[in-house]
Amino acid sequence: MNRKRNDAKRDAAPRGTMLRAARYLWNYRGQAALPYVFMVVAVLAQLLVPKLVGRVIDAVTNGVVAKSVLDLLPKIPTGAMPMALPKILETLKLPAATTLDQLTAELTARVDSAPSALITTGVLIVVFALVRGAFAFLQAYWAERNSQSVAYDLRNDVYAKIQRLSFSYHDRNQTGQLMVRATDDVEKVRLFLGQGLLQLLSAVVLLTGTLIIIFTTNARLAFATLWILPAAMVLFVIFASVSRPLFNKVQQALSALNTILQENLAGMKVIRSFVREASETRKFEASADHLLKRQIIIARLFTFMFPVVFLIANLGQATTLNAGGQQIIQGTLSLGEWQEFSLYLVYLFLPIAQFGFIITQLGQATASAARIFEILDAKSDITEKPDALTLPPIKGQVRFERVSFRYFGGGDPVLQDVSFETRPGQTVALLGATGSGKTTIINLLPRFYDPTEGRITIDGYDLRDVTLDSLRGQIGIVLQETTLFSGTIRENIAFGRPDASLDEITAAAKAAAAHDFILSFPQGYDTPVGERGTTLSGGQKQRIAIARALLLNPRILILDDSTSNVDLTTEVQIQAALERLMKGRTSFVIAQRISTVLNADLILVLDKGRVVASGRHAELLEESEIYAEIYNSQLIGDDVQALAAAGKE
Repeated sequence: MNRKRNDAKRDAAPRGTMLRAARYLWNYRGQAALPYVFMVVAVLAQLLVPKLVGRVIDAVTNGVVAKSVLDLLPKIPTGAMPMALPKILETLKLPAATTLDQLTAELTARVDSAPSALITTGVLIVVFALVRGAFAFLQAYWAERNSQSVAYDLRNDVYAKIQRLSFSYHDRNQTGQLMVRATDDVEKVRLFLGQGLLQLLSAVVLLTGTLIIIFTTNARLAFATLWILPAAMVLFVIFASVSRPLFNKVQQALSALNTILQENLAGMKVIRSFVREASETRKFEASADHLLKRQIIIARLFTFMFPVVFLIANLGQATTLNAGGQQIIQGTLSLGEWQEFSLYLVYLFLPIAQFGFIITQLGQATASAARIFEILDAKSDITEKPDALTLPPIKGQVRFERVSFRYFGGGDPVLQDVSFETRPGQTVALLGATGSGKTTIINLLPRFYDPTEGRITIDGYDLRDVTLDSLRGQIGIVLQETTLFSGTIRENIAFGRPDASLDEITAAAKAAAAHDFILSFPQGYDTPVGERGTTLSGGQKQRIAIARALLLNPRILILDDSTSNVDLTTEVQIQAALERLMKGRTSFVIAQRISTVLNADLILVLDKGRVVASGRHAELLEESEIYAEIYNSQLIGDDVQALAAAGKE
């Protein structure tokens, strides 16, 4: 029971969600009101047409009747005229004191005015139609322009917020779901703000205008029709409350489907390598089937709603026909007035039918807006203090003071009571088994995460007291997972410094032992790397990533197993280049092969989140049993081959 209550609470959108989304229109307040002004003019032009149609029908009908009476008058015997004249005047609704000559003049005028009334009214109807068409076009254009502007702002805000959110947020949320919120959810909000909201107000204006006209024209007939409005409104409220959580579940199912698609496209090589195409296809089909079932539930709901709405409208039309027919029989309603009322009756039913579509859009938009604002309202675990300092150019003294860390604030600690200090320019190597905490340490340095306990300082500055940009701008990072972006090799190396010259880019590439293979491509530094660098080998991607970090000329350098995907000869070349570049910089190196960190100034040996040994290679080899086991477990030939390759250089 509690679980169902929590699910319902989660699926329900917060109150005022769409109002908050509509406030984005305020950014364009100079033009946001235009479609609504044009809509009012178009609706007013629409409301005038039935009045004109009723009048022209009455004019034509009166002309036909007048012509018949004129033809009949000469045939009435003179002696019978005194008795026939009062009945004719009563039928034509003329004053009883009207004389025969006045009657003849009135009938002649009606006959003569019918053609001109028909032409004049026809012209006016065309004019109003043109006015309505022109303003409807302007309404649609400006509404679309405003909604696209709102979507532009929403997508930028969502993307900017995603960029600022901490790594822990991304650890808890799937990429595919974030993509759906920035695309499909934004589009649904845009459609309602651009179309649904305008249609809603247009329906309200049309409904209000129609009610005013029919009540001032024929209140008795209007009352016979009015009962359908509260019945339809109650129906819409019920369907809105039922449909809103269903739309939220559809978006969740769509996000799950998109996540599977994104992961499979990114891991296509792995899927094919392990011959998992069939199982992944079944997983996708299961997710697609779940989405289909959610959509069918909504389709079933609305396929039931719309016939009920039209049933109410038809019942209202039936009662109106009955009441109107009785008035025509009683002679209190003319044919023109009945036709006028019939057209206004359409204007009464049309907004009611529109409300059904608007409810659909509103339900979708509200669910999507709630998902968008979940991102915009998300709190980042990593925030800057209001009075954060700009970190001055650093020397590179790093100090960990009794640092402990847990992911997501719970579970077993990944780091426990870690303390060490490095002097500027030192190279620090981190060794240990998988899960020992090596990567966590280097993630704490640029404040991708904050320690659960303890503190970290650089040159005496607590990382929590300085701005993120001034901190990360002085740290160069080459992560274990190399990420390149679509573009050229030159653009990827200059990713952190887009204004860097080609000479600076080339120097960084040479230092990373990437220059030679880059020149082997026909387009050199202008060679496209493809999506995620698919046109390059693993070693080539890593060397470009190293060049990208070196171009920043950082004071602190982080290398997370950055030579793991290169051959031994290339590794020696990179190590030789890095040894030159590490001078004067504080460097943190994670390496699986112990041969790559033999010359480190400080080696930290980690085990289960604790620093179990620290020192230089020779010291640790004698004093640390764990370090000796790591060293002896690796091929001794690594050292021999590395030294031999270095001697050939």
